[in-house]
Amino acid sequence: MNILVIGSGGREHAFVWKMKQSLLTGELYCAPGNPGIASLAKCVPIPISDTYGLLRFAQEKKIDLTIVGPEQPLANGIVDLFEEHGLKAFGPTKKAAELEWSKAFAKDFMVRHGIPTAHHQTFSLTERDKAVAALETSIYPLVLKADGLAAGKGVVICNDLQVALAALHDMMDERAFGAASETVVFEEFMAGEEASIFAVCDGTHYVILAPAQDHKRVYDNDEGKNTGGMGAYAPAPIVTPELLAIVKRTIIEPTLRGMATEGRPYKGCLYVGLMLTADGPKVVEFNSRFGDPETQVVLPLYQGDIVQLMLAACEGTISSMDSPASGISIGSAVCVVLASAGYPDKYLKDKEIHGLQDLPEGVIAFHAGTLNVDGRIVTAGGRVLGVTAISASTDIEKIIRVAYDGVARISFEGMQYRRDIGRKALLSYTQSVV
Repeated sequence: MNILVIGSGGREHAFVWKMKQSLLTGELYCAPGNPGIASLAKCVPIPISDTYGLLRFAQEKKIDLTIVGPEQPLANGIVDLFEEHGLKAFGPTKKAAELEWSKAFAKDFMVRHGIPTAHHQTFSLTERDKAVAALETSIYPLVLKADGLAAGKGVVICNDLQVALAALHDMMDERAFGAASETVVFEEFMAGEEASIFAVCDGTHYVILAPAQDHKRVYDNDEGKNTGGMGAYAPAPIVTPELLAIVKRTIIEPTLRGMATEGRPYKGCLYVGLMLTADGPKVVEFNSRFGDPETQVVLPLYQGDIVQLMLAACEGTISSMDSPASGISIGSAVCVVLASAGYPDKYLKDKEIHGLQDLPEGVIAFHAGTLNVDGRIVTAGGRVLGVTAISASTDIEKIIRVAYDGVARISFEGMQYRRDIGRKALLSYTQSVV
């Protein structure tokens, strides 16, 4: 099969890396790709915003399957366009992807279908005075979320009224996230531990991949601003088989039924961001695609053929796949994100990266924000690399050490990273033993 991957980050690098292992993969392209991807696939300089350019390329190269990585093309309706022209594309339609591109829609959808989540209120720009009044009577801490897409950064946890008023000002008045924050969701703060679940869906049936935990805050001990993700590990031991059964019954299956009932059948990857509260698992957010950097730890552990699985999702044939091979994940993986100085705010660029050829066995550096400038690999984004250790072993402590050994081999000016990725897994294992 001729395959096109759309995107340029660590998630797409992981896609390409995994797809190279499939016997179904023929010619493999990535638009626009990055220097890491270029060693595995043919990169084509088409931006993800050029929907029709991507369509023309897919038609010209007779692409059999297109994998859409980022959220923006999905929100723009790229899957709808490809399907209208008889092309298979992995990902939800624009209407189905509204689960991610509108937090207000997602919250209302969950209320309609009895899916557990935090209580919320929604305010548009014309309701700013009502929003302020609601803040003055709210219980804190309170979470403010920009309704639209904000690259994982449109969430502010407010511990008191003054912080909440400042966050509302930034979102609505200063347009910190552009049109995405013209509507703001106020959400009850949920206490507990977070986890990420990936369900590859065909509209009715689904396959669950290894549960993971992301680390959103920029600094150790979950301090500092929210980012697109500073690291991840899988499997997350806190997601026990019993807990996963509850998530399937109370969240994933009602979501698929509800979306089908509302004329938005969900195909693609349904990312469920969970909060494991004292009252059971609740949805923090839905994403309409694979998360980054969780993809870098989830896909390597999947023992099935990822191309076959994605094709079955497009064709509605997951139920006919060979089981249990379609859903087995083995081993463990840890990803540490190396970021540029200043991230998640204004950050440095064009810093040469050293040590990429000196990684220990079992470690891959998935490129997230890099460029090849005259043969030199330089930084080009806030998140630069996802240094990922992969093993068939379940000794998470050992895998963490291997990942940080890989980190120690790499350097660039201003490099920053968290030093506690995976620590929660060690605490979970310890508590389960006790």
